[in-house]
Amino acid sequence: MFKCIDNEYKNYLSALIHGERRNCHNIVDRIKNNVATISDLYTQLFQKSLYEVGQLWEFNKISVAVEHVATAITESLMNNVYADIEQLSNTGLRVIIASAPNEYHQIGAKMVADIFELNGWDTWYLGANTPTSELIRIANDIQPHVIGLSLSVYFHLSDLATMIHTINKNLPESPVIIGGQSFKHGNGTDFAKQFLDVSYIDSLDSLEQFIKNFNMNGKLS
Repeated sequence: MFKCIDNEYKNYLSALIHGERRNCHNIVDRIKNNVATISDLYTQLFQKSLYEVGQLWEFNKISVAVEHVATAITESLMNNVYADIEQLSNTGLRVIIASAPNEYHQIGAKMVADIFELNGWDTWYLGANTPTSELIRIANDIQPHVIGLSLSVYFHLSDLATMIHTINKNLPESPVIIGGQSFKHGNGTDFAKQFLDVSYIDSLDSLEQFIKNFNMNGKLS
């Protein structure tokens, strides 16, 4: 199912790095009707290419401006793709998705929000650098079944921990899921074990399985 993406990936990555927005859109238009799910497109094209862009930036092979342009192009592509996809019937389940305080990378969290919504959940996507007080305020209003938190920068792990402790204290009935690039070295599960009702989601495929299990069981599993 990924052959059509593999065939286009090299050209797509080049266009993304060079800021060729129209070329990127054209490539995605050729791909999107030949993939099985939005998750395939998100993981095998959008996520994979952004990870590679991030590595190029880490090794000083591209500038931070190039990385920001690549992220902006990817967000616009996600918006276009999402508009063409039919949602499943509404489950009546509610989720809040946010990035931790001082975390300004939001595209991973947006991918997660899209996957929930496409699986019939009502989704409140709060974006980057979400103040914990605002998340608590909104959660008290809507009573979410799940709260999802994203962290890309490892140095902000203490901010995420503080946020989770506050959520556990103020919203003890709301389970939390966490994920993001800050856990790429495999410490996400151990980090989650410090808290009550917190689960680490290591990929969009794992997220799809989590949603499927929650839809059936109505709880973390």
